[in-house]
Amino acid sequence: MILSLAAAAAMSSGSGSSFNSSPLDPFDATSWSLGEDFSNSSSEPFVQTVTPDYHPAATAVAVQEVSPWDIALCVTGTLISCENALVIAILFYTPTLRAPMFILIGSLAVADLLAGLGLILNFVFNYLIDKSLEFLTLLSVGLLISAFSASVFNILAITVDRYLSLYNALTYHTERTVTFTYMMVVFIWVSCLTLGLLPALGWNCLRDETTCSICRPVTKNNAVALAITFLLVFALMMQLYLQICKIAFRHAQQIAVQHQFLAISTTKGVSTLSAILCAFGACWLPFAMYSIVADSSYPIIYTYATVLPATCCSVINPVIYAFRNPDIQKSLWMACCGCVPSNLSLRPRTSSDV
Repeated sequence: MILSLAAAAAMSSGSGSSFNSSPLDPFDATSWSLGEDFSNSSSEPFVQTVTPDYHPAATAVAVQEVSPWDIALCVTGTLISCENALVIAILFYTPTLRAPMFILIGSLAVADLLAGLGLILNFVFNYLIDKSLEFLTLLSVGLLISAFSASVFNILAITVDRYLSLYNALTYHTERTVTFTYMMVVFIWVSCLTLGLLPALGWNCLRDETTCSICRPVTKNNAVALAITFLLVFALMMQLYLQICKIAFRHAQQIAVQHQFLAISTTKGVSTLSAILCAFGACWLPFAMYSIVADSSYPIIYTYATVLPATCCSVINPVIYAFRNPDIQKSLWMACCGCVPSNLSLRPRTSSDV
């Protein structure tokens, strides 16, 4: 019996030594879940974690899908920036283009240039930078509000300038000084910059999404106020252009000698005014009306469908107010090819021309 007990003890000690001497197989499935370190003399268990070198599922980065509407707005912003940068360069490097009319055209070009850059920055902030940063969102929206508001008010200022040049034709050049024009431009920009700062000063819907308009983070009330302001500006422009047409027809009737010539010229001018007013209304009216009736719960595609035509107004503004001007055309021809076409009118264009 003693011998049997000794043999059993010897067998148990031999099997324990063989277990301790066997190496840990790294390819053994049971070894990865082992909870005790045999090389550690302490009896405290530890958790062994294994981190593989590569996990495709964990390292995959979700790519945000780019909306074709945002691409269209970014392309439109690039076109706007290029056009208006050219207008600003021509006005800046041509010393003869310093009349009040050209100051207003330059202010309009600056506003549209900032609007184009705002569209580009909005695309960058949405897709290339973390859009959760509230500061970038407020900066982008504030720039767009200020730029487009300044664009609309500069168009109104140009319309008022054209009306006064006809209504007070004899005293226009003495009353409309460069200083007065600069003061009017400063007033426009201060007002528009104030409008752009409102979202950053707290008039936004970042804390309450239910108050958002179709253009986050602008609140519904602010969007309605801006839309109503635009409608008032549009109504004023229609009244001024109507008065311009009446004055032009009256001048045509007063000069009997040049009646036929002036009738043709006046008819062409009225057609041009109608095209300008229709283009302005077609671009901005859909967005203004939709801003009044809609909010953030409406489908986003309707917002894009009204915003894109509004931005296109800044594309056609340089064509209407700058590139049609003979003085700017001559400067552009001189800058591009160093010559002026013989068929280009040599008569300086006044603000009463349309």
